[in-house]
Amino acid sequence: MPKMKTKAAAKKRFTLTGSGKIKRKHAYKSHILTKKSTKRKRNLRYSGLISKPDERNVLLTLALK
Repeated sequence: MPKMKTKAAAKKRFTLTGSGKIKRKHAYKSHILTKKSTKRKRNLRYSGLISKPDERNVLLTLALK
């Protein structure tokens, strides 16, 4: 049986932390930034973590589970 392939889109979007959690970037920060407040744009800068229910699906797309 062949190895499972990693989804290329997931590989570009997610990274694993040292403790095994999955890091992600915030959405809505790429364009049309004029109508968004400075506070909102500043908070979108920082990375976040994947929520618990989504974790299994992301691990499957990264071929880690």
